[in-house]
Amino acid sequence: MKAMHQLIEEQVGRWEILRKEKQADKTLPVITLSREPGSGGKLVAKAVADRLGLDLFHQELINAMAENADTTTRVIRTLDERGLSMIEDWVSAAISERHLWPDEVSRLLMRVIGAIGRHGKAIIVGRGANFVLPPENRFRVRIIAPLELRVNRVAETYGVSKKEAKRHVLRTESDRRAFVRKYFHSDIGDPANYDLILNTGTLSVESAAAAICSALG
Repeated sequence: MKAMHQLIEEQVGRWEILRKEKQADKTLPVITLSREPGSGGKLVAKAVADRLGLDLFHQELINAMAENADTTTRVIRTLDERGLSMIEDWVSAAISERHLWPDEVSRLLMRVIGAIGRHGKAIIVGRGANFVLPPENRFRVRIIAPLELRVNRVAETYGVSKKEAKRHVLRTESDRRAFVRKYFHSDIGDPANYDLILNTGTLSVESAAAAICSALG
């Protein structure tokens, strides 16, 4: 698996080339994908990215891009002047609409998400991206599944007991809920925060991916 800094360098390089060529793909909104732990959301995101030829930004990559001001600056400098102005407008609107008091960490995070949203042709997993990007630039998906099924999946995937798997699922779920509450003053589980909610307790990964692609027209 490539080191995180290498993934960032490659992505920044692709964006810099597109900026010089003045290319951008605005045919699809950026997909933001929120998921319950153990629901298979990452697998669904990967399947959608493969089907539509999208760049996939998982939580760890976004965190690395927003790790410090220098890295974030490299990311947002891949935008032209209009793009830079636009993401500042998006961040300001998110702060105003949700009555936020952002610290340096959340400001860097929102700018990275804004840069990804401006470049387009992407699917963003987690990090509250659905609360940052404006309605005309996003399609918000939530992947859910029954708790028992999620616990069983985690136990099988990581080779741990169901007791340990349940502890992991509940802890991760609590952490994600707290993150969204802290940084975006919202409830991660509120259906009103999503355009499409899919249950992988009844849908396979491929069926869920197909439903998302179909919803995008």
